[in-house]
Amino acid sequence: MKLKYILIIAAMFPPVMSHAVEAKDLSRYVYPDNAISTPGVMTYMSDGKTYLQLADDGTRLVKYDIKSGEEVATVIDVASTRESQVKSIDGYIMSPDESHILIYQSKTPVYRRSFKAKYYVYEIRHNVLSPLSVEHPVQQSPVWSPDGRMIAFMADNDIYIKKLDYNTEVAVTKDGEVNKVINGVPDWVYEEEFDTTCSMAWSPDNLTLCYLKYNETDVPLYSFPLYQGTCEPKDEYELYPGSYSYKYPVAGEPNSVVTLHSYDVDNRKTKDIVFNDSRIEYIPRIAYAGSAERLVVTTLNRGQNRVEIYTVNPKSTVSKSLYVDENNSGWIDPMTWECLSLYDDFFVVMSEKSGYNHLYQYSYSGAQMRQITSGDFDVTDYYGYDPAGMCHYYQSTQSGPIDRVVTRVDAKGKVTVIGNEKGTTSLICAPDLSYYTMVYNNVTTPSVFTLCASSGKQIRVLEDNKEYLSRYGNLPVKEFFTINSDGYTLNGSVLKPADFNPARKYPVIMSQYSGPGSQEVLNRWRMDWDYYFVTQGYIVMTVDGRGTGGRGKEFKDIVYRNLGHYETIDQIAAAKYARSLPYVSKVGIFGWSYGGYESLLAASQYGYDAAVAVAPVTDWRYYDTVYAERYMLTPRENEAGYQESAPISYVDRIMTPLLIMHGTADDNVHLMNTMQYVSALQSQGKVCDMLLFPNMNHSIYGCGARSLVYLNMLNFFNRNLR
Repeated sequence: MKLKYILIIAAMFPPVMSHAVEAKDLSRYVYPDNAISTPGVMTYMSDGKTYLQLADDGTRLVKYDIKSGEEVATVIDVASTRESQVKSIDGYIMSPDESHILIYQSKTPVYRRSFKAKYYVYEIRHNVLSPLSVEHPVQQSPVWSPDGRMIAFMADNDIYIKKLDYNTEVAVTKDGEVNKVINGVPDWVYEEEFDTTCSMAWSPDNLTLCYLKYNETDVPLYSFPLYQGTCEPKDEYELYPGSYSYKYPVAGEPNSVVTLHSYDVDNRKTKDIVFNDSRIEYIPRIAYAGSAERLVVTTLNRGQNRVEIYTVNPKSTVSKSLYVDENNSGWIDPMTWECLSLYDDFFVVMSEKSGYNHLYQYSYSGAQMRQITSGDFDVTDYYGYDPAGMCHYYQSTQSGPIDRVVTRVDAKGKVTVIGNEKGTTSLICAPDLSYYTMVYNNVTTPSVFTLCASSGKQIRVLEDNKEYLSRYGNLPVKEFFTINSDGYTLNGSVLKPADFNPARKYPVIMSQYSGPGSQEVLNRWRMDWDYYFVTQGYIVMTVDGRGTGGRGKEFKDIVYRNLGHYETIDQIAAAKYARSLPYVSKVGIFGWSYGGYESLLAASQYGYDAAVAVAPVTDWRYYDTVYAERYMLTPRENEAGYQESAPISYVDRIMTPLLIMHGTADDNVHLMNTMQYVSALQSQGKVCDMLLFPNMNHSIYGCGARSLVYLNMLNFFNRNLR
């Protein structure tokens, strides 16, 4: 039998040292060197005149005047605190009554968003700094009680309450155990896919703490090796590798059993809150809404096509169904719970029931009060309700899918655009919306941060990034275009060399992500590797295929139960379009994560001249329950869909030169995806280039690793597209 080879062996990579200058040049274009300047986090004070901000060196917490930006006072100076001292502050949380501040240092990541740290309580009036807990020196996800007199936190998988008035500490739970029971903070899959790091909520009267318990005993344990390495070396593994183990439920496997509980602070009794509905699999959010008798609980079925919101009286444990939304042709969009906003007399929720994502206002009796937004566009963010102006603030695609517009709508339905209608505008708001920072950018303009009053009056520019572009010289301008695929019009963008000559021939890299609800083709500023690649004579194109966001429910839901199918048709159409251009020589494809998944799928169906996949999913059976099943259901429910959507099913068709890169400590898309794929290739008598990054996670970040990803990609494309 004649063997078909994909030419790739690791030895063909030129030594990295010989490309030191290139790596240095490229690093300016990728994170963190490409980062714009930002004004930093502003914590608005209740006086309506000042805000707090942490000094750049972390040694002071400073109060500033909102209108002038001038320093008013130093609230904390780490060099002069009484009783305890720290060298610097990593972050802080102001108490609701503004009498105390929680500060933390020695921040250590747990997963992507969560972290543990050493927390301290700072009493402002007397300049006293003291540890949050002596018995548990490292804590996670602390939450102030509304009166600022207590702090609930998690340590060693259990919840504790620190009572500041008495300087005492009370255990709320006692059954926490690593890899078995977690109280008050989510497990890995909840944090990753439901975007949450805390599962505790204080009642408005300070008498009850409600929390979620995650029993992950039956969730399979996943392990991967750790090495000594040279980037932040782990010397304990100098001679023998170590390992990292955690609970990770792959598609079809058991999830944590999540239960809801209420703890009475006075009598120290805990009650179980039970929902008699076997359809409930997930509880992504809990929060109080204006009353100690009204805990709002968001629930989902395992297939995530039905959301039901309950109100619960934590004292009586009686629950009542408040709101139900079902999607018979797809999934419930995560923005439904991510942007759910609770007010004293009503709540605001997003729904795609009209065919587009819009805002709806409901009473706590469950009655719809009004549809806040409507039209053939998607609401892409909700910033909240301003009671003074009786206005709702939101971001949408009303100017077109590639733009993001911020708008406010008043009680009479009058709509007012804030800022520009073209480009990307977003808001960072004060809790009461009395002030907001407007962030604006487009393809030629790095972000400008402007502080405004709720009326829209500009107070001052916080950061304009005027000097940013001077780092890069003559930059090309990203252009937009459309193509037709399978009867659909798709949006695309292209970046060409600054000295582009249509009489010349250029290699093209098709860069894409393609994940459900995502968007890459946007009128926004984003400096990245592509700007460097065009200086090396490449054209970089991006096309958002079906399944991506900003274009309504039907366009997005078409990929339901069938991931990869329509995305691949559209990416191949984009490649054919690129090849049809008179100035294009060869075409390659690149993607990271879901984009890596799509690179492998597309390369198995079409003759690209080269393909690069970073941290790719190669079979959805290897990925987590929440994400995979949201779009595919379980493998048992959709066996054919899983088989047909897996790049590993098509290795026999791969003829394209292929490079795969992966971090060995990727806790999100496990290295197993790449290993299984490469093994399948080898069984077909094929090989591919592969580069591994020891101890690196899904982001492949640290010690210049991100630049090396793109340097190796550049070298690979140079060998195959030139």
